[in-house]
Amino acid sequence: MARPRQALLTRERIVEAASALVDAEGLDALSTRRLATELSVQGPSLYNHFATKSDIVDAVADAVIEQVDVSAFGTFPWDEALRRWARSYHAVLSAHPNIVPVLAQGPGRRPGGLAMAEAVYGALVDAGWSYARATHIGALMRYLVTGSALGSFALGFDVDPQLYDRYPHLGHAPRLAEHHEAVDEGAFELGLDLLITGLTARYEMGTR
Repeated sequence: MARPRQALLTRERIVEAASALVDAEGLDALSTRRLATELSVQGPSLYNHFATKSDIVDAVADAVIEQVDVSAFGTFPWDEALRRWARSYHAVLSAHPNIVPVLAQGPGRRPGGLAMAEAVYGALVDAGWSYARATHIGALMRYLVTGSALGSFALGFDVDPQLYDRYPHLGHAPRLAEHHEAVDEGAFELGLDLLITGLTARYEMGTR
């Protein structure tokens, strides 16, 4: 009886397995040995596709960024496009929080990250923002999105009510955890709205 053929090892399979591992267990769990085990291959075979573990991490990060929808740029006015993109960016990173520390460092040489930066920066410049201001806006949006995706503000408080006897203004803190999704999403939306409202005001004043 013929032995079943082993699935061909490809960059796509490696990235898919690495992404699943990072999502499930975090960046520290990712090693070439562990990845080879997950793929049922010998470790050295990974190096036919990636020179280093860092290259694999970069590919995982880029695979996440490629899920962000940038189609609003060139379709909607700059402010609405920025809002739609930020929401997509936030949703994607929130679904993959373990890779956010890598993404927070910037696109580096990753094609997907550079393509997203090109779409955002190009749309802002085309809308009339100066090169400097477009750069500031791109950086500011990244701070908002990656910062909000790094962890939950609401889950950062202990649920023991007695802990807050000495902190009367934090009396409601133990209840934040049960409403963490609404709290965190509301905070992101408030920040996004204030940011775009402020930018729109500057734009209309001609301060670009």
